Amino acid sequence: MENERFGVVRESMNNNEILQKAELGKVKRRCYSLPGPDFTYGQSSYLREGGVAEAIGHWQSVEAKARQRKLESNFVALNREAVKSGLVTAAEHQTFRNTHKIWRPVNEGRVNHHTLSLPPNMTFGISTRPSTPIYELMEHKYQNLWLEHQRQATEAYRIMKKEKNKIAKVQDTRTTMLRRYQPPEDPTPLWQLPRFQKVGPHLDTFPSEKARQRAFSAHHSDAIARRGLHGQGIYNIS
Repeated sequence: MENERFGVVRESMNNNEILQKAELGKVKRRCYSLPGPDFTYGQSSYLREGGVAEAIGHWQSVEAKARQRKLESNFVALNREAVKSGLVTAAEHQTFRNTHKIWRPVNEGRVNHHTLSLPPNMTFGISTRPSTPIYELMEHKYQNLWLEHQRQATEAYRIMKKEKNKIAKVQDTRTTMLRRYQPPEDPTPLWQLPRFQKVGPHLDTFPSEKARQRAFSAHHSDAIARRGLHGQGIYNIS
């Protein structure tokens, strides 16, 4: 089924993969030389077993051989002994390691796996995933659950905003400020000479002391809600 070739066809062309043409219904040839029909592929077994009869008669056991472990140097102990000997430089430490050997114990730094006890009914691996409920997928159950959760979240947010508006800060008035006001304590009077302590005022515009105290009391109570240093400005309502 190969197309006609023009020119000289050499035998070496069969060993060149690029010169091979695709044949109908066959894979492209790779030009590898294969052995004859008597060749057996695979690895030959060097064991001469007696077949089924020998396998049933006894077990072929393999003797356990101790694995030779390579000793490792204990550099922590070597550094400690070198410092005790008075060696501090890197060259002195290297010379000390070449002339002294301290081996680390074989089981040091290794986890003893034989002490691990597991329950007899323990199952290893990952648990099998439950089957997908096809009927619930067909009736859009998960979509309806998600929409219901969104409605509940929206309703809860709306109620929270409503309650927040209820407990919002109310604007203070003059009455509320007077109720929360705590009159300050009178400061300690300034020191005066004894001869000036009994001198009275030169001008008194109040008809009586009672009227004077009543006027000052009204002024102090009204100055709480007014602006200014002395409480004589406009009302301070915020």
